[in-house]
Amino acid sequence: MDRTLSLLAFAVAASGATAAEPPALTIYRTDGDALFANGGSPVGDGYAIVHESRALKLDGGRQSLVVDGLPSTLDAEAVSVDLGAGARVLGQRVLSSGDGSLLSAHRGERVTIGVGSERIDGILVGIDSGAPIVRDASSGQVVYVRDYDTLRFGQGGGAPGSTLQIAVDGKPGSVSAMLTYPTSGLGWRASYSMRLLDGDACRARLEALASIANRSGRDYANATIKLVAGSPNISRGGGPHPVAYKAMAAAPAPESLPEQASLGDYRSYAIDGALDLPDASVTQVPLYAPGEIGCERRWIAESGGAWFPAKPMLAEGASSTQGAPVVSEIRFTPGENLPAGNLRVLTRDRDGRIEFLGDARIADTQKGRAVSIELGNAFDLRMTRERTAFSLDKAARAMDEAFRITLSNTGEKARTVTVREHPNRWRAWTLQSSSQKPVKQSPDLLEFEVAVPANGNATLDYAVKYAWTPKDE
Repeated sequence: MDRTLSLLAFAVAASGATAAEPPALTIYRTDGDALFANGGSPVGDGYAIVHESRALKLDGGRQSLVVDGLPSTLDAEAVSVDLGAGARVLGQRVLSSGDGSLLSAHRGERVTIGVGSERIDGILVGIDSGAPIVRDASSGQVVYVRDYDTLRFGQGGGAPGSTLQIAVDGKPGSVSAMLTYPTSGLGWRASYSMRLLDGDACRARLEALASIANRSGRDYANATIKLVAGSPNISRGGGPHPVAYKAMAAAPAPESLPEQASLGDYRSYAIDGALDLPDASVTQVPLYAPGEIGCERRWIAESGGAWFPAKPMLAEGASSTQGAPVVSEIRFTPGENLPAGNLRVLTRDRDGRIEFLGDARIADTQKGRAVSIELGNAFDLRMTRERTAFSLDKAARAMDEAFRITLSNTGEKARTVTVREHPNRWRAWTLQSSSQKPVKQSPDLLEFEVAVPANGNATLDYAVKYAWTPKDE
């Protein structure tokens, strides 16, 4: 019978697969939180392309080879094997531990099991509740091994994760097999820390790190890392399988900052030197050099949103809003491209300690483009909104409405509050009057800047007129 993938169990050749050189990983940015959560089980989030070589020994002719210790989350349909000249791949199969057993990914491999003084030599055909099921090489019988002392593999090393079985035809000798495969369980995102500096002017120190998560089910030691920022379309199937994991030594710090370049429509960041990425770990490396940037503090009081009804809204509706929160916001313009990630804003308190003000997730942001971050609701600021006038003239197809905005500030510093109003009873309206001129006006927005003294109040009055035609009714 031809010894190719048509066999359930590959014929055994005394050939193992060891790493010929350190792996190279191209890791894509991910927005999911599962990769960065605590826990050791592989996850289906994230995406990376792995390039690694394995040293294989060919006996000549047709034989089967085993490459184990691959990620539990790799894409089995996209594994590429290059054996170079003199050998060709007849077929390949990926086995994973579908039942969670470390042995499941080694089905079809030659094993030797020690049970006391007895030795069972044969092909591992399955696992039942952790017990190996072996086809004995001498008798051909299937042996169910409940308790055993030792288990040795004829090929590979029995490493956890997925196993690649390759049927090959080639000349005898040693070859360096280049493996290229995509896998989930690897991903990265940016992690930014923005510390406000002392002084009246808004200035901050911005630090940018790349957080690299590995939940793939295997370790990557001394790996060359390339990070890709952007949002390519990724379609893949399959789910993760839980495996055991171990700790590794801390990754060495890069000697210099990543080299940034274009990669098609995306951005790439080549990490200097090599890194260890242990399974079930999150490793951080600098993305940019820390630096000072200018910023702007803003406080936003907003009523409603940008919306228009299908026809004029004539019902008077609610007349007031009491004690609405005022949102604290910080705005800045980066001098570098900022890949998507989390940004934390910090400040130094009176006791000298650095304290947390708020955080937010930012999208991919090109340099020179402003970023606005909502920190939370300001404790000392509140807004009350009261309708002061309303009249409807159906015959004239006109409607007048007026409001008073009262802002209170119980803090020790004066604040300038941005008041955003959205006249949305109908899309055709005009501003009839206001106690101060708006700084911005658009078809769905009136925006005012209102100075509110410390421990004081300020008011804003405005009135609008709506008009419509018979066909709008």
